[in-house]
Formats: sequence, structure tokens, C-alpha cells
Amino acid sequence: MLLPEQASFVRWTPDAEQLVLKIPRSRLESHLAELIGQPVVDVVPFELALDLTTPRGRSLLAAVKFLAGELARPGGLWDVPLARAQLETFVMTQVLLAARSPYADALTDSAQRSTGNPIADVLDYMERNLEKPLRPHDLARVGCMSVRGLHAAFQRELGVSPMVHLRRLRLDHARAELVHGSARTMQISDVAMRWGLFHPSRFAKQYQDRFGELPSETLRRRAY
Repeated sequence: MLLPEQASFVRWTPDAEQLVLKIPRSRLESHLAELIGQPVVDVVPFELALDLTTPRGRSLLAAVKFLAGELARPGGLWDVPLARAQLETFVMTQVLLAARSPYADALTDSAQRSTGNPIADVLDYMERNLEKPLRPHDLARVGCMSVRGLHAAFQRELGVSPMVHLRRLRLDHARAELVHGSARTMQISDVAMRWGLFHPSRFAKQYQDRFGELPSETLRRRAY
């Protein structure tokens, strides 16, 4: 396993077969975090050698060859993005299992996996940081999972995407403030900005879709 910050020299024999697998660091680290249920913030220090004669090594080699063959075959997985993404995730798992690293024991110890609500930490983080410009990648790191895994967990647990749920939370807090506010002293734009809703026209439309009235109508009722 070649690391970018280390100088490496490789001598190939004339009959050596080369099959190069390149995985973006961020994707591999996010996938590892999802598997072990812990944040991964540093470069994974893989050992240089990877034994392809072991059962896991042979599984990795077979998976990579299959992926390469499908990507090169007309009508293969290149034309089916969902299936291709699932196979890429499988290959990343095989890499993490076959290559020795400090995370090897955690990967093979299923008891270290969390059995609680997989998105509990993300939901708590959302509530405490509604005013911040949160991105799916940020939330995935909090939940120790990939962005794809985060979306799947939210769909499974709540039936919506994480960003839709985040927007609902922000709208709920904005409404609570408008309901108890004063039309004489409160600016709707200030309320929206305070809860991370930075586009006034979009905020008004989203608010109306959720609550059946415009923010100004909610606030106006407080004047009477």
C-alpha cells in the first residue's frame, strides 16, 4: 500500500502483473468510520505489503478484478451507477479487511459496533448547531459514517434525507420564535438568519409549505 507522504521504490519483474486501485482518501476514511463506529480524522497508516495469498487478500483481488472487468465491459456496471457504487463500497471494505492497519482489530470485532440509534449523535449535533451552515459531509463525520450511509440511515429511521430534516428543525425553531414574538420589534429576516435560513424568499416558501401560512401572517397575529 503506497502512501503519498512516503518515498517508495518498486522493482517489477518482466512477468509482473499490475492492477492499480486508487481510492479517494475522504471516501475510504468515511467508509472506515462507518464500519467501526468511530471518527477517522487522520491518514490510515497501512502497512506497505499486502499479502494477496491470504483468504482476505484473494477476496480483495477477486473483487478488484471483477470491478475492473465490469467497468470495461460494454453494458456493464459503468452504465448502472447504483450497482457500481455498491460494488465500489464492497471493494473498499475488502481493502480495509485485507490491508493491515491500526484499525484491523476494530474491523474484525463486531462487538465494537454501536447497537443504538445510528443517527442519535447526528440529531443531537443538528439541534446544537442549527445556525451553522451544516453540510452532509459534516454530519456524516459526526455520525461516523459515509454520506451515503447517512442518507440511508435517515431514510430508514425518519423517512427523509438529513438535509430535509435539518430544514424542518430550523423552520420549527423559527416558527416558535415568531409565535411568541412581537410584530413591533421583530424582523422576520433576523429570525430566519438566526436559525440558518439565509434566503428570505426561499424561507417564506418553505415556511408556508410546512405551516400553511407565511411567516408574516404568523407574526401579524401577535399584534392583535
